[in-house]
Formats: sequence, C-alpha cells, structure tokens
Amino acid sequence: MLPGREEAEALLKEAEQCNPGPWGDHSRVAGRCAEKIAAACEGMDSEKAYVLGLLHDIGRKFGVSQLRHIYDGYHYMTELGYDEVARVCLTHSFCIQNIHDYVGKFDISEEKVKELEAALAQVKYDDYDLLIQVCDSLAGTEGVMDMEDRMADVKRRYGAFPQEKWDKNLELKSMFEKRMGKNIYEIVRG
Repeated sequence: MLPGREEAEALLKEAEQCNPGPWGDHSRVAGRCAEKIAAACEGMDSEKAYVLGLLHDIGRKFGVSQLRHIYDGYHYMTELGYDEVARVCLTHSFCIQNIHDYVGKFDISEEKVKELEAALAQVKYDDYDLLIQVCDSLAGTEGVMDMEDRMADVKRRYGAFPQEKWDKNLELKSMFEKRMGKNIYEIVRG
C-alpha cells in the first residue's frame, strides 16, 4: 500500500516542519523525476513512482541523520501501513544491495544495522526500487543534476563513494534510457 499524491505531499510537508532542510526539495525533485521516467516506461505507474520518489527520504523527519534516516523511514512508513514506501525507504541507498556500501555514517546501533541488513537481503528489487535509486542520484535540491555531478557532490560531502556503486548507478541510468528509448535528461528536464 501507499498513500495518494495529496497525502504523500502532506506527509512530506509535516516532516519538513519537524526537520527543516534541503532534503525536502531534493525529495520533490526525485518525485518529479520518478513520475516523468515512469510515464515514459511502458508498464510503470507514474503516480506510484511520484509518491515513492517524494517519500524515499521521509525518515529525515526525525532529525539530522545518515543511515538512521533509512531505519526511521522504513519503520515510520511500516507503522502507517505503507509497505511499498517503507520498502523504498529501505532500498533507495543500496543499488548494490549491500548495506556496507552505504555512503555516510552508521549512526544506529549494530542491532539496528543487522535488522536493516536482514530486511534488505529479503528484497528482490523491482522496477520501482531501481527507479528511485536512479532518481535519488539525479535529484539535487534546486533541480535535476547530472548524475556524475551529483555522485561527485556526495563523495565530496561524505569523503567517499564506492566505484562499484558509481558504476551501478550509471548502469541503471542506461537501463532506463534503453527502456524509454530516450536520454534520461530529455525526460526529466522536459
């Protein structure tokens, strides 16, 4: 299950009031990118994509955090009964599907890391998991960014960005471009 568009927008607005910051605008850009790409891909639901992109970082509601935002978002959406959103809160940072490739601090207990790791291992990625991973790598706070510039920005802010993860993001971008038959930037900036 997932919320409708208006409820998703209200959830994000409320979350921003709890923890103001640029993450809200990043989430809106990710949502719009997801909506546009899904609309250009046969068999994908653009409304669902928008909601998932909009709420992928909803765990930031609970304060400034790094890995904890994944844990918090996953649990928050699960508690609200939005299992599809909870799933994307869990998967959006792990295109390699390995929790230890997370770029940032592990600011949760080892027990919670193991919980996330076990949950992540149970997921068989679908088109929406992959789409939100791509959109997270395209979404800046002020609009769409070149994916490589966005990854370089993350590397500069956090001090590292695994090459395997970098390459996988570019592979996913290429996969969606082939599926759409168009350059991804034409779609998301159009």
